[in-house]
Amino acid sequence: MIISIASGKGGTGKTTVATNLCASLGGTLTLLDCDVEEPNAHLFLKPSINRTDPVNAPVPEVDESRCTHCKKCMDICRYGAIAVAGKKVVTFPELCHSCGGCAIVCPEKCITEADRSIGVVETGTLATLPGVKFGRGLLDIGQVMAPPVIKQVRTHEAKEGLTIIDAPPGTSCPVITAMKGTDFVVMVTEPTPFGLHDLTLAVEAVKVLGLPHGLIINRAGMGNDEVKAYAQRENIPILMEIPFDKRIAMAYSRGDLLVKTLPEYKDIFKAIYTKIEKLVNDGRAA
Repeated sequence: MIISIASGKGGTGKTTVATNLCASLGGTLTLLDCDVEEPNAHLFLKPSINRTDPVNAPVPEVDESRCTHCKKCMDICRYGAIAVAGKKVVTFPELCHSCGGCAIVCPEKCITEADRSIGVVETGTLATLPGVKFGRGLLDIGQVMAPPVIKQVRTHEAKEGLTIIDAPPGTSCPVITAMKGTDFVVMVTEPTPFGLHDLTLAVEAVKVLGLPHGLIINRAGMGNDEVKAYAQRENIPILMEIPFDKRIAMAYSRGDLLVKTLPEYKDIFKAIYTKIEKLVNDGRAA
């Protein structure tokens, strides 16, 4: 089974849930940190990295000696990654989304694709959790193409057992890439107006993908009950509430797992997984 841990906005406790669920379950499990612009699951799990693989993305290269400057390549590109100005073709690799459309439409076949480095994927193991595998992506500074790096991270999903994906925040392409095709999405939010606003956007994205999902409310008690009311209206199960607790905040600031500081949470996270299994199985049986 593959579970994505997502949130509408950053800072809601998504990584706290992902890493503590991982530490509570252990066994045949893989945790993949797909928040490639700012991965931080390693701060809590402290993996030993034993392999680093580059991630490249194809970008256009133009043989201008054959180009007729018809502008078909420029017209098909929705990201402004290639422009034709008079008798000159200019490419902007940092804007290219590697769709290959420019090469396909070029009538002179003067556009080829060359690899451009955009990041790396690191994989390793956890000394404190035998059997658990770890992977994360790192997008190069200045790059904007997170989805190819996330796709490369997801090639390390477990063939058997459980995979937990720490997804990027937001509702755009990176989080869609991290959630697509997973069995269940855990949405982590906080009970504030900002949290509710971004949660509603994230839930709409999950619905478009047709993925079963549930909610964890972090820092419960600091805001209001609007998130709960929304969950009830939308029939979204609330899997857990993590209280607004100074001890939890201090553990996070030290880079400690919640289940290490407050061991009673280990059984709570195990119970969450049991709930998710039931929701997934019930959905498949329906």
